[in-house]
Amino acid sequence: MKNNQPKNFEIECTTVWSFPRRGNWATHNAKYRGNWAPEIARNLILRYSKEGDLLLDPMVGGGTTAIECKLLNRNLIACDINDEALEITKNALQFECINSPIIEIFRNDARDLSFIEEESIDFILTHPPYANIIRYSDNIDGDLSQIKDLDKFCDEIEKIAKEFYRVLKREKYCAILIGDTRRNKLYQPLAYKVMERFLKVGFLLKEDIIKHQHNCKATGFWKKRSQEYNFLLIMHEHLFVFKKL
Repeated sequence: MKNNQPKNFEIECTTVWSFPRRGNWATHNAKYRGNWAPEIARNLILRYSKEGDLLLDPMVGGGTTAIECKLLNRNLIACDINDEALEITKNALQFECINSPIIEIFRNDARDLSFIEEESIDFILTHPPYANIIRYSDNIDGDLSQIKDLDKFCDEIEKIAKEFYRVLKREKYCAILIGDTRRNKLYQPLAYKVMERFLKVGFLLKEDIIKHQHNCKATGFWKKRSQEYNFLLIMHEHLFVFKKL
């Protein structure tokens, strides 16, 4: 039986992560717009959990976390508010593997995790929308990617952070990848606004990892726009790792 594991994988040891050629082992692919690289999920899972742990990704998107949990033998609760994302995740799990963890997939809003018991999760990792930078739907009630106002977006993220804090076990970790944006030609530190909300509900900051974005090319059209209108292209994201004491 195939194990579909990556070749020559090395765990990251610094606060700057860069994956010029994102992994395509097992059923990983970049077709789901905005999904995070499998190297990110794998690094996080290996560092902050162990085999048999129960993990949570409440905004699972294209299923990257679910694939890695199957490969690394972690149980997972995978949720999303978008039925299309859930179907993609289910299909992504259709590969042979020597492991057989329990991976449960639900349609659910991350702001309400009432079906999960208090302090029952060993590790949380997720990659939410960055407000409305990428819209994942036009008519799904509660879709965070429909929110344009950044403060309102952060208000909703705070609700999610409270639920994360409630369901996560003590002395365990929560990781979230989030990027910044520009509005009215000015830089908007969305990532740090989100970080503040997690700190507000009680989390402590374990790591702030800078993730290099390789899909943002400083050439051609955007290079010309950058020079013409005097702004720098955003080519990084923040991967925050929080701890619950």
